Amino acid sequence: MLIQIEQPGKAAGGLPVLRAGFRPFFLLAGLQAALMVPLWLLFMSGGGAPAVTPLLWHGHEMLFGFGTAAVCGFLLTAVPNWTGAPGVKGTKLAALAGLWIAARIGFLGGLPLWLAALCDILLLPALGGLLALPLIRAGKVRNMMFLFLLSLLTLCDGLLLSEMLGVSQLGRTGLYGGIFMLIMMIGVIGGRIIPGFTQNGLRMKGISVQTVSRPWLEKASLAALALSAASWLALPSSVPAGSLCLLAAVLHLVRLTGWKGWKTGPVPLLWILHIGYLWVPVGLALLGLSALMPGIITPQTAVHALTAGAIGSMIIGVMSRAALGHGGRPLEPAKATVAAYVLVQLGAFVRVFGVLADAHSALLLSGALWSLGFAVFAVVYAPVCLLPRQDGKPG
Repeated sequence: MLIQIEQPGKAAGGLPVLRAGFRPFFLLAGLQAALMVPLWLLFMSGGGAPAVTPLLWHGHEMLFGFGTAAVCGFLLTAVPNWTGAPGVKGTKLAALAGLWIAARIGFLGGLPLWLAALCDILLLPALGGLLALPLIRAGKVRNMMFLFLLSLLTLCDGLLLSEMLGVSQLGRTGLYGGIFMLIMMIGVIGGRIIPGFTQNGLRMKGISVQTVSRPWLEKASLAALALSAASWLALPSSVPAGSLCLLAAVLHLVRLTGWKGWKTGPVPLLWILHIGYLWVPVGLALLGLSALMPGIITPQTAVHALTAGAIGSMIIGVMSRAALGHGGRPLEPAKATVAAYVLVQLGAFVRVFGVLADAHSALLLSGALWSLGFAVFAVVYAPVCLLPRQDGKPG
């Protein structure tokens, strides 16, 4: 599935990096992931500090720095395909990227904190404003749900920012809310792309497979995820919230089995999506068990399964595939890209399960592995994002 940015034959102009939404934001997401965790480990060891509490900075930058950059890149690329409207590019795209960059600099102390927060909170509404009109004009009601999710994600960002600015104690609610919103996006997008990509991709390799997507299960799994989010935010670490998380984990695991991920071994662009989605039920199950078995499993363990595991894996999988397709390149990842997939998986695994043996060593090792994976991605995909399409087409 390729998302056409502009009509074929139309001359491309301006800087290549500003010709399509995936270009600046996918590269920024990769760079942010490569730098964010090493900085976090440096701050935790006493080597400097950001403009806010290091723990709040880490959580915020994981979700609303790294995660938001990937969301911007994906939606700016997908909406033109859904609607047939021209994509956001040029000055408008530069302004969006500028807001993102200003916020990152500001939270490290390069701008007044209030200005960093203002740039940060304006990004998603600006994105939604640019995407709303094409969706409305095209009558794409099914896809307007992303505008709603962007609104909720903005609310969660505001709650976390309010504590960073010292005006509330709602940062934890914003953090968990942001995690659930990104997992919900993964649930929606994953259900749309993984079965089709799997079936078509394996067919091109001469492997016949019929994926299964049951309408009732699609709705039930997403509904259970929404109920889990609502209950956890209202009654965190409670037995009802934990039970709903376990139910959602089971439904998403059953959903995933219908997509036949065990057959995708020969195709890295496919297996990374399946493994990434597998982290969703793993994280939800750990979160549920943390409520039912306090003291044995911590919510922090579950959080990192959902963030470093599910969010990190799905983002690198979607970005690497989309950038190849929209950069006019064959859908065959470089060996270095596959190595990046493995590094991200190892980093997430060590962060989630290695802490049971040696928390400090696991933290250092997992951070190094996960960040190295995204550093490799950034190096490999910088030419794809910064140079014109290889096939000479616009976008």
